[in-house]
Amino acid sequence: MTITSSELAALIREIEVEDPIDYGDLPYDEDELRRLVCGHICEIAEQTALLGEEDRRTMLLAVAAKLVLENLVLNVRLMQAQGKAPSEIGEALFRRLRGRPG
Repeated sequence: MTITSSELAALIREIEVEDPIDYGDLPYDEDELRRLVCGHICEIAEQTALLGEEDRRTMLLAVAAKLVLENLVLNVRLMQAQGKAPSEIGEALFRRLRGRPG
């Protein structure tokens, strides 16, 4: 299955209905940020097209895992900057990773 960066951006918008991203007061257009990221991910997918299916899937999973880890680290830093205690941070992150609001 081939997906365009525009289609991928549309999927992200759908996901954001259930799991919104807090763009805060970033001085960038949300749709432009989506297009930029989706274009990059589609480029990675194209570059891995010559790999076997298992290697390609592994590469894309590694990219996704790295992005989730980076997001986790940024969230911890944000909570630390807000003065939250380590126990509060851990509880909030584990709830989030388990798919519960928090």
